[in-house]
Amino acid sequence: MNTEIFPIDLTTLEPLALDPAEPHLSDARKAALRHNIQLCRDAIVFFTALAGAKGLSGHTGGAYDTVPEVMIIRGFIAHGVPIVPVFYDEAGHRVATQYLLSVLDGAMPAAKLLHYREYDSGLPGHPEKGLTPGVEFSSGRLGHLWAFCNGVAIGNPGKAVILLGSDGSQMEGDNAEAARLTVGKQLNVKVLVDDNNVTIAGHPQEYMTGYDLSRTLSGYGMTTETTMGEDLDALYIDLCRAFRDPSPHALVIKRPMAPGIQGAEGSPSAHEVLKADLAIKYLENRGGYASAIEILKAAKPEKAPLTFKGSSGAGKNRDDFGKIVNEILDGMSEAQRLASVRVFDNDLEGSCGLHHIRKRHPEVFVRGGIMERGNFSAAAGFGSSEGKQGIYGTFSAFLEMCVSEITMSRLNFSNVLAHFSHSGVDDMADNTCHFGINSMFADGGVKPGHSDDTTRLYFPVDQHQFAACVKRIFHDPGLRFVFSTRAPVPDILDADGKPLYEGKPFDPGKDYVVRKAGPRGGYVVAMGETVYRALDAVIRLQERGVEVGLINKPTLNVVDTDMMKTLAEAPYVLVAEGWNVKTGLGSRFGSYLLQAGFKGKFNHIGTHLEGGGGLWQQMGYQGLDSGGILNAITALI
Repeated sequence: MNTEIFPIDLTTLEPLALDPAEPHLSDARKAALRHNIQLCRDAIVFFTALAGAKGLSGHTGGAYDTVPEVMIIRGFIAHGVPIVPVFYDEAGHRVATQYLLSVLDGAMPAAKLLHYREYDSGLPGHPEKGLTPGVEFSSGRLGHLWAFCNGVAIGNPGKAVILLGSDGSQMEGDNAEAARLTVGKQLNVKVLVDDNNVTIAGHPQEYMTGYDLSRTLSGYGMTTETTMGEDLDALYIDLCRAFRDPSPHALVIKRPMAPGIQGAEGSPSAHEVLKADLAIKYLENRGGYASAIEILKAAKPEKAPLTFKGSSGAGKNRDDFGKIVNEILDGMSEAQRLASVRVFDNDLEGSCGLHHIRKRHPEVFVRGGIMERGNFSAAAGFGSSEGKQGIYGTFSAFLEMCVSEITMSRLNFSNVLAHFSHSGVDDMADNTCHFGINSMFADGGVKPGHSDDTTRLYFPVDQHQFAACVKRIFHDPGLRFVFSTRAPVPDILDADGKPLYEGKPFDPGKDYVVRKAGPRGGYVVAMGETVYRALDAVIRLQERGVEVGLINKPTLNVVDTDMMKTLAEAPYVLVAEGWNVKTGLGSRFGSYLLQAGFKGKFNHIGTHLEGGGGLWQQMGYQGLDSGGILNAITALI
């Protein structure tokens, strides 16, 4: 029996039906609306901060911000206004809103919110249709949902469609295309933009001169109004006008990020999950939340209980990238740097290590905003001349968005060093939409007729190989993609327990033997974060007398002909990777083996399921922990 109790009584939410034909609130209705807004904001602060206290990260500010407009529109729906009753949100990280609405609508119990972002809770970091009761859409990669809402509007004539927008999401170029269709077909889409002037990397109206959503949206031909989101009377009047209008209507809602949260208001830090101490202070000031405060005080991160043979320590490659590039830039004069290097950020500088470059070498740093496609092309344009280098960084999940730009950059013989962090599924509570598993798409080109194919994909295994790789390939021509994981990775150890790659040079295109198999043994071929897990499995099997070896393949799209001779003679080969089992390394490697004369058994394992939430549990859920790899080896034997 589930005896958990959500410590904020959501049953005190007051029923409220609101008629947009009456644009003025009575005192009683205004009081009820204020109560509902405050109650929902308090709940969001509590359960998002609880996830943060458990080490699960998450997002508070955006969901907290949009509560007033959500509560007003919920009142419109209760009155019977013809609205598709789904709060489509293009900023999927504001998923706390969706989970709270699911509770308020009776789709799941309030106690479920205590497990926000936990493994197997059904409450991942972005909404996924079919996974969570009451959630009717999937979202998370910015820029796709307005166009989706256009189709919903076409399929629901006579009804308004809600799009909760954000100033960050609206940077994406897809929204310009969607706006033109909305206006051109006069679709009844209501674009309600939370314009809090905050993204992860800072304040867009400061780092992106000229960024003005009111002018942009009206420029598409939409009826566009600007209102103050924390002025309830003004917000209500403007929302009433928008929902009385059967035509496209945009409302730019101005407010500071996390209004009223002391220590967080107006800060980019509020985009992420609210720290427990700030949440506790907020709830203490609100009063009456002693139980919620005690739960927050008692919450602690759940550390992974797993241990691995053959590796030790932890290196954070995604952060190290910027430090390594700085070492190279330090060796140039400022004039040389300005002439030859530009670094393009996509609002994820802290996640990709680019913030280190901005701080030390701001002269070459470009704050590009949330525009992955355009920024990749800009990096390629800068790097389209000999001796010039575009550097680019974002999450691996967004590589799929850039495939066409990658192709055109290749055709222009551009030089781009691209760092795609958060590769694979490890530590990814944001779940399926943020899985970076289709990165082999970057190698979709064909050999130029008059030169060599210079596109290279690299996934170094630990901090030592990562540093050696970046330094070695920095000045190489062409497109170079370097991948890292969200989670730290340990150092790979040799048989004597010493770091295998410390102080060693990196040889592009070479595969490395981590453990040699016996004369009758087969091999595991692994990459990136699967190597240390595979090493644990190999050591355990070797201790049982099983002859099995391990190969680390850090250059993913080049065949090491010398290594293929060794593998072709093995009785079995298993490829283990964190990428998509349909499109990753394993989908190619069997063909490479056959071409080399291989006659043994072959299998490849990789990501093959939609996510299950949580952090380190994601790898085991996919069968990619050391136990899953051990089982796959045993099945081949």
